[in-house]
Amino acid sequence: MKAHHILCLFCYSLSLAAAAVCLSATDSFGFHLWIDVLIAHVISTLVIYLFSTFYSNSSLYDPYWSLAPVPIYFFIALSNVNEINMERIFLVGIPVCYWALRLTHNWLRSWPGLSKEDFRYVNLYETFGSSKWFINLFGIHLFPTLIVNLCLFPLYFYFIENFVDVSILDYLICLFTFSMVLLEQISDEQMHTFRGNTENKGKTMKQGLWQYSRHPNYLGEVGFWFGLCGFGIIGTNGSIFLLVCPIAMLLMFMFASIPMMDNRSLENRTDYEDYMRKTSSLMILPSKK
Repeated sequence: MKAHHILCLFCYSLSLAAAAVCLSATDSFGFHLWIDVLIAHVISTLVIYLFSTFYSNSSLYDPYWSLAPVPIYFFIALSNVNEINMERIFLVGIPVCYWALRLTHNWLRSWPGLSKEDFRYVNLYETFGSSKWFINLFGIHLFPTLIVNLCLFPLYFYFIENFVDVSILDYLICLFTFSMVLLEQISDEQMHTFRGNTENKGKTMKQGLWQYSRHPNYLGEVGFWFGLCGFGIIGTNGSIFLLVCPIAMLLMFMFASIPMMDNRSLENRTDYEDYMRKTSSLMILPSKK
């Protein structure tokens, strides 16, 4: 294990400990269970923010996206001690744990350490230089945390407010959610192989899934959150108001992540403009002529 990985392990251990202490403290106030989770989630994020500020590298926050949902999932799944349903726990746990392991592994092999900070963060600092601390705290750390927290909210209904027996629909949603993570993995592996070939430097990836979508990995990510929402919807007997959760995630990708990635590619690859004109931004569709 490299030094920057050990540092991250230390940071995230403290972050998890802070969240646990927070949950213990807020439990005595009688808040709604999800309010307790939200407060602990924010406190945990602030711990990572302090380390990011100290080391002047907000990429320390990057693995938080895939790591934080796992303890939240387990906490919610096991909160109702009188109604623990192991079948439901496995149906949600399989795609959630697969998603977390896959995404964290992808980060581990791609982040070289504190010498590199995500280009998106650097661009934000350059654009809002006089408000760097504000962008760092609210834009890079707290905003993604709140989006993820919102998208995990449907699990509360699936595990705590669900009085419907497990049916084939639960298994279908599990299969869909798992398949979305698989889509992410296939996309990332195809890109990893492409970038690993030095002859492809400066070229646009137009192979495999990437010939049908400019961001098939993002499609899998968004699909994963819609899958989790599906669990919540069947847990509330079809209450579709929960769709606001994954829709918020979709909007973040459509109006923030995708434009930033596209603009960077336009700057670095001469053939990207033509590829962008012919290829769907998110959905997997035939290439335009």
